[in-house]
Amino acid sequence: MNELPPSPLSQLPYLTSNLPGIGGIIKSSEADFIVEEIPRYEPCGEGTHVFFQIEKTGLTTLESIRRIARALGKKTRDIGYAGLKDARGITRQVLSIEHVDPQTVAQLDLPKITIVWTRLHTNKLKLGHQAGNRFEITIRDCIESPLQTAQPIIEILKSQGMPNYYGPQRFGMRGNNATIAAAIMKSDYTEAIACILGKPLPTDSDQIRQARMAYDNNDYETATGCWPPQCRDELRLCKTVVKAGGPNERVWKTIDQKIRRLYASAWQSEMFNRVVADRITQLAKLETGDVAWIHRNGACFSVEDATAEQPRCDSFEISPTGPMFGAKMKKPEGKPGLREQQLLENSGVTVDLKKTPDGIKLDGARRPLRVPVTDLSATEGTEEDKPYLKLTFSLPSGSYATSLIREISK
Repeated sequence: MNELPPSPLSQLPYLTSNLPGIGGIIKSSEADFIVEEIPRYEPCGEGTHVFFQIEKTGLTTLESIRRIARALGKKTRDIGYAGLKDARGITRQVLSIEHVDPQTVAQLDLPKITIVWTRLHTNKLKLGHQAGNRFEITIRDCIESPLQTAQPIIEILKSQGMPNYYGPQRFGMRGNNATIAAAIMKSDYTEAIACILGKPLPTDSDQIRQARMAYDNNDYETATGCWPPQCRDELRLCKTVVKAGGPNERVWKTIDQKIRRLYASAWQSEMFNRVVADRITQLAKLETGDVAWIHRNGACFSVEDATAEQPRCDSFEISPTGPMFGAKMKKPEGKPGLREQQLLENSGVTVDLKKTPDGIKLDGARRPLRVPVTDLSATEGTEEDKPYLKLTFSLPSGSYATSLIREISK
């Protein structure tokens, strides 16, 4: 296994590395990034739960839920959702709430949120109750005649699928969530806290850079005075460091458990990405000992004879998987198992993978190394004399559109 890449996504290899990309940018406007959830099932039309589709613009899912709950006089926990969506873009997704008149929901008038439809159902919508997402994404400021360059890449993605890399959203605004978690996996709480409060980036504002530089110089009181009010979490953590006389395990555990769980999942995600990168030229090739993924239902099985199972892989019925390390993860055998064990050893992680050193449970799972891309099509055009490429496609739940865009843009 290779050394950890310096960033979670930008240095990972491409499936189509022999083909040039079109360049360009995404999300230059909200309308350039449209996402619609594909439901796992449709509401049945009766019951005490109101399912309703919203179209939100420039809001996260959780912020939309907060606004809707406030308008209905409910708690945020009363509202069910199938998945989380980013703020940047236009998103259509389904939510649910119980014991509310559907007409009351339909008549909600909230900024940046439109209620598209309401229907009754018998149960609350829960996380994971979606089959996938449908995307309409416009890449702007790309090369001239981008479709000619993009088409060979599109054909490969259609036939071979997309590398199932976790996208940058998984690794936080600073891109270092996995680095923080890697420190925790080695019980290095001082380094983990330094990654949150120190180590300035060129993109930091002057005030934040001063806070981070002061922290790196162990001047924790000065750092506390530098953090701007909007950095509430950093300010709170920095004050705790001052009170404790320095960073330590006890300080680390004052961070909300939900946040620490996000760090742990980022570590799992980066380890998975490294396996995808290591097998990038063999994503559609099974090995004896692999744990294979059945795309139809998400079940897994051990591959005892790779040659016998390869035709099912060729037809995209199954795919090899990578690790989301944890207690319940099914382990591969043979060469795939040895490589995953080597990955752990190279990362310096020697702890029991049932939980992190700070007590976060790691259930673990398998994840396919590739996923099918369906209904993929592209059109090109110009706007204000600048070329653009518009892509429409669907991906299974849990996969990242940015992983497809990077193949085409390079």
